[in-house]
Amino acid sequence: MYNPIVWLLLQLINIYTWVVIIAVVMSWLVAFGVINIHNRLARSVVQGLDAVTEPVFRQVRRVVPALGGLDISPLIVLIALQFLSYLLVYFFSPSVGAY
Repeated sequence: MYNPIVWLLLQLINIYTWVVIIAVVMSWLVAFGVINIHNRLARSVVQGLDAVTEPVFRQVRRVVPALGGLDISPLIVLIALQFLSYLLVYFFSPSVGAY
């Protein structure tokens, strides 16, 4: 059983992980013309996802440049989120034999 604060942080990391994945898929769908950005609902969803993910991606892009036109900032953000969740579990999980 986790500390409630650790559990909440892990849930927020999990939600943001899915937001990043959805933002990447939506950007691909817009780029390939599957989703019409002139649709008001589609535009608001894409703008909302960009507002949530772009500040984090921008920080990563400052450090890691694009590789041949390929933006790997979402991949780095996902790896950092997984590392953070494992770090939380490692430092705040109860020890197995300690009673």
